[in-house]
Order: sequence, then C-alpha cells, then structure tokens
Amino acid sequence: MPFHPRDLGALPAEIAIFPLPGALLLPGGRLPLNIFEPRYLAMMEASLSSGRCLGMIQPDPQAPPGPTGPALYRVGCLGRISSFAETEDGRLLISLTGLARFHVAEELPMRDGYRRIRPDYAPFAADLARPAPSPVLDRTTMLGLLRAYFRAKGIDANWEAIEGMEDGPLVATLAMVCPFEPVEKQALLEAADPTALAETLAAMLRMDSLPGPGQDMRPS
Repeated sequence: MPFHPRDLGALPAEIAIFPLPGALLLPGGRLPLNIFEPRYLAMMEASLSSGRCLGMIQPDPQAPPGPTGPALYRVGCLGRISSFAETEDGRLLISLTGLARFHVAEELPMRDGYRRIRPDYAPFAADLARPAPSPVLDRTTMLGLLRAYFRAKGIDANWEAIEGMEDGPLVATLAMVCPFEPVEKQALLEAADPTALAETLAAMLRMDSLPGPGQDMRPS
C-alpha cells in the first residue's frame, strides 16, 4: 500500500540526506536514483531498515562549505523508498516518492560517511494534504510553452502521455524532469503552493525557450 502520512508527527525526526545538484523531488513525485558510492549504499541500507525515508537536498554553491561538506540549501524534500532493486554489480536502483518538504533545522554528526539532519516540516504541513490540491493552470498556455521549450532544447517527448496527465501530476513531473539549472530547481522546490509552482514553471519554460544571441527566432 502507498505510504501517505496524515500529520507531521508521522514523519521522522532525524533523516539521512542525499545532497545532489540538479535533482528535484517534489511531494507526490517520483525520483529514480542509481546508487553506487559506498557511503550512499550504506545510507540506503540504513534507510531501508528504518522506515525507508531520506531527504533529497541540493548543495548551495554560493555558500562556503562546512566541516561535513558543501553548504546546503535550506529547503529539501523528504522521500520514501517506494521500490528498489540490486544489480549484479552491487548498485541499488531506487525509486523515491516525495512526501513533504522541510527546512534544515540542524545538521547532525555524520554516520558511515553520509550526512544527517534534523528537519523542520512545519512550514510545509500543507504538503501532506490528501488529495493534493490542483494548481490553477492555463493548460493550453502551459503546453504551448512546453512545446517551445522542448523544441529549443532538442527534446523529444511523448505528447500523448503528457496531454493525458492531470494538471497536478503534469506540473510536478515537468518541474522534476526538465533540465533546469540547480538554482531554478530550487526555486521550483520552494514555490509556496501548486499554483505558485505552475506559475514558476511557466516563467522558466518561457525564459529558457528564448533564442540566444545569433539564434534564429523564426518558428520551426
């Protein structure tokens, strides 16, 4: 059965974190991970034996590193390992399902080479709402921006699948899979609610699909 915590008290008070630039996990989204470093294999094995939860967070390149490694953005997302498989060469193939965002309240001592924190979920209690609220979305405009963005980036897409998605999963999936810069990914993560997420996503699609200097501005 899917794991759907209903209140903040059901979420872990201490979590391991996986600092990964450019990786965005949103509540309700699914993030595939290919784990091979020994410290992160140890982290995944510990998580699998104690509730299956861990935090995804991005390093902050604008801040100086600390004693445990690169500085971190202050907001990440708690995920639960919803599926996993071990390969013959010892890697773990993980699917992580987003539960709720958090602020980093405190960093804890490292364990087996991986970093740990005490998260504060309180600012993001609405992430636990079920069913998740849908964004206010101009779907025609969003799909038009997406087509222009994919065209500018040379990305092929399964448009039948995209057009068949409901608004909430569509926005979350696009935010997670589009190859935005890490700072843009962080802005998407920190959007206040699903409608703000949709608006931020639309702005990024519009900006990133603009032609660069010397590029042909004629429609293809």
